[in-house]
Amino acid sequence: MKKKKLVIKIGSSTLTAETDRISRGKIEDIARQVLELRKEYDIVLVSSGAVAAANQIINIHRWEKDVKSKQAKAAIGQPILLQIYNEIFRDFEIRTAQCLLTYNDFERLTSRKNTRNTINELLNMGYIPIVNENDTVSVKEIEVGDNDKLSAYVASLLGADLLVLVSDINGIYTKNPHLHKDAKLIVEVNDLKKVSHFVEERESDLGTGGMTTKLEAAQMCFDNDVEMYIVNGKGNNFLIDALSGKSHCTKFKK
Repeated sequence: MKKKKLVIKIGSSTLTAETDRISRGKIEDIARQVLELRKEYDIVLVSSGAVAAANQIINIHRWEKDVKSKQAKAAIGQPILLQIYNEIFRDFEIRTAQCLLTYNDFERLTSRKNTRNTINELLNMGYIPIVNENDTVSVKEIEVGDNDKLSAYVASLLGADLLVLVSDINGIYTKNPHLHKDAKLIVEVNDLKKVSHFVEERESDLGTGGMTTKLEAAQMCFDNDVEMYIVNGKGNNFLIDALSGKSHCTKFKK
């Protein structure tokens, strides 16, 4: 029976366990879940974390916080990030492949076709494609987005059944739960206009993606008939628990 297609976006705050370094324990947790979920899904990972990976080998206090410095750190950290993924996933006999993309790759017909064919062929060969933005030539993920919109582009291009955005929050609330204790989780969204006014951003050093970019990703998923979840990645087994209904999250269903 043909497997469903699942795109999982892992944000920097999840990969670092809310520190400034990549957490090997968290990636091991992800690998364990991917191994289980592969029984039902063909899986593509869209992973942030290149800048955080660079923090493990360089003195971060000597670097500026402008875009070009972040691009340089991303270039240093990207191979380190993939090395960590490869080492840990290999322990679970999961083979991985790197796909670096820019938003321009989704705008040109030939690039779209080549990207789709490459990712699908990797899936057919039993590999887990790990997608990230090519920050050396593109700055959109560094400036804003943290791969939220990139993952929606990937899910739409592949005709995925489900996109899961893994972040440091359970989903969209009636208020920002980091700022208001009486905020209530919205478990299902069918109309983005009804929830957009609930967005109240806060600054974070862990990642660049906020709820605004997640709603933009949701709109893209709505437009392309892709279901989308926002899931909290803090605890172990967060993907399986969300997909099985054991944990609370926001589901975007058109």
